[in-house]
Amino acid sequence: MREVQLLGQIVNEKGIHVDPAKIEAIKNWEAPKTSTEVRQFLGLAGYYRRFIEGFSKITQPLTALTHKGTKYNWTDKQETAFQLLKQKLCSAPILSLPEGTEDFVVYCDTSAQGLGCVLMQRDKVIAYASRQLLTHKKNYTTHDLELGAVVFALKIWRHYLYGTKCTIYTDHKSLQHIFDQKELNMRQRRWVELLNDYECVIKYHPGKANVVADALSRKDTSTRRVRAFMITIHTGLPDKNANTNILY
Repeated sequence: MREVQLLGQIVNEKGIHVDPAKIEAIKNWEAPKTSTEVRQFLGLAGYYRRFIEGFSKITQPLTALTHKGTKYNWTDKQETAFQLLKQKLCSAPILSLPEGTEDFVVYCDTSAQGLGCVLMQRDKVIAYASRQLLTHKKNYTTHDLELGAVVFALKIWRHYLYGTKCTIYTDHKSLQHIFDQKELNMRQRRWVELLNDYECVIKYHPGKANVVADALSRKDTSTRRVRAFMITIHTGLPDKNANTNILY
């Protein structure tokens, strides 16, 4: 079998890409007339956010219309975002399929706007991810924010990274020594406990060289939960893989 249709995506020897049938539906989608219709469109588009770099920045004008108490007002700003998102989704790139369980690399970065991460394997992009900072987390120290970005990446890509060696790059130099630090606050202790479940090595990477993750972290992002999942089967993993504790 050369090609498989799975959960609205096509998987073949080239990688993973959006199902053409879904692209046709997106092409024919008319401009939403209510906030409910905006949510419906964002629900479909959000399923494919892993294919679109800068997804949440593009959707920000649309997401603003879904906030409670916001008067619905479709302007040129929303129309531009709507058409751009449709264009991006219809020309979404093919993401590489992981080959085995080795050579995974994660680039992480954080800013006042949010967290940004990129998962790669042998110089090929596997997935993008970003998230807005919740209000109370904006008061975290830079050290905690950068460590939080690492934890965020490990959690969302656990199905790729658990049970295999991986390298995590950050532009916060002190994180290289997080396992050797004696004085940790309670939040840091929880996160280090999670890090100990992984065979990861944290290395320093200057911010200017960490371009993609830096860009993802500095865009406006939506905290809306996307109903999507990937299934990856690993053999011979420890039983504790079945119990995932959300610490972040």
